[in-house]
Amino acid sequence: MDIKRRLIIYNTLTIIIPLIITVIIAFIFIFVSSEFLGSNINYNSFKKATFINSELLNITKDIAKSDNKSIEDEDFKNYLESKLSITEGKIIITKEGTVLYLSEDMNNIDIANSLEQTKNKSKRPLFINNTYYSLSSFSIEFKDNSTGSVVFLIPIGKESDIFKKLILSILIVFFASYVIVSIAVSYIFSRKILIPISLLKEATAQIKIGKLDSEIVESGDTEIRELCSDFEEMRIKLRDSIYMKTKYDDNRKMLVSSISHDLKTPLTSIEGYVHGILDGVANSPEKLEHYLKIINIKTKQIDAMINDLLLYSKLDLGQIPFNFEKTDIGEYFSYCVEESYAILKQFNIDIKVENNLTLSKYFMIDRERFRRVILNILDNSRKYMDKDNGEITIFIRENNLSIIIELRDNGSGIEQENTNKIFDRFYRSDSARSNAKGSGLGLAIAKQIVEGHNGRIWAISHGSDGTSILISLVKM
Repeated sequence: MDIKRRLIIYNTLTIIIPLIITVIIAFIFIFVSSEFLGSNINYNSFKKATFINSELLNITKDIAKSDNKSIEDEDFKNYLESKLSITEGKIIITKEGTVLYLSEDMNNIDIANSLEQTKNKSKRPLFINNTYYSLSSFSIEFKDNSTGSVVFLIPIGKESDIFKKLILSILIVFFASYVIVSIAVSYIFSRKILIPISLLKEATAQIKIGKLDSEIVESGDTEIRELCSDFEEMRIKLRDSIYMKTKYDDNRKMLVSSISHDLKTPLTSIEGYVHGILDGVANSPEKLEHYLKIINIKTKQIDAMINDLLLYSKLDLGQIPFNFEKTDIGEYFSYCVEESYAILKQFNIDIKVENNLTLSKYFMIDRERFRRVILNILDNSRKYMDKDNGEITIFIRENNLSIIIELRDNGSGIEQENTNKIFDRFYRSDSARSNAKGSGLGLAIAKQIVEGHNGRIWAISHGSDGTSILISLVKM
């Protein structure tokens, strides 16, 4: 549930619940008043009011048929008193402004107030002897054609009016329940927000001090869960970025250490041969030429190592863009084999291609970068060839989704547990390989380029029968 909807519901409950409580209390109050306190706040009271009005109408008719003498007659007075006893009311009869008859317990002030309110047609109750009376006035015409009026005073309650108590009780109950419900709803609503926020605050405090392994739990309403989710995503990215930074720092240290070690060997050789020349050890033109050739070879070796290092760094940082082209697969590998054939033949290594493609003819590659991949793999196979008659076969096949390129040699092979380590920078699996010439970045560069093609590269060891390097590229 989102906060907006919850807020609407809680605000609605803050009004509805006090109303329900107030209505229940009002019914209980009316029931208790009617049953135990004798207050007729029920249907019977309305029934009685109807009966009283009917009796008053009958009395008015009887008075209209009378004259002065009959009204002053004791029998008629007794008749009026008996009728009024039913209603518990009082009566004032006037004729031509003169009072002909009134109830016994009324004084002059009560009479004056009654007549004044009747004249002004006031609806305000009249208070007499601790009792409130409502006034009803009827105009009559006597037998002698004279006019007058009859004023009935009907009791509607004592000074401690039950209706007043009822209204007061309703107001008190409503406001009391409103305050209680508001406090309860506010407490519940605040907990729904404050508890998740407190958990989020604790988690961010852990992030602040560098503890990034504590998961941020999603709880609470929709907006708070989304906020927690964003913080959790931020935590993961921050953790990963710190991990990657640490990894890059470690790799940089290892890179500096490794390249320093690999550069030291040819530099030491160059330094030795230079000292030999300076010290006069190369005392013949043949020796001098030999020393200079070795220095030239070592210089080129250092230059190649530096170039490989720069290329790998640029690939690792994503600074080299790829120029993908639609390329004929068969023609491309025929060209790569033709380019490498002469060099490999000098080392008595034969190379060939077996194209087993049936459906695919083209793939999307950066021709120059992917050529570097093939040449690095072939050069790696050449360096570690331990057979008199070396063989390298390039198998090209396909499945439903990918084109698989396998470069298999019959060289010294590698141990099974080290097959994927050969793509690490400067990695050499054994002491024999540690003496191999090169930067140690050839297969690491090949891996970077293949992954830049959204492909995958891996190795399979055949033991003493050689090694296979496989590349998987997505079909067009």
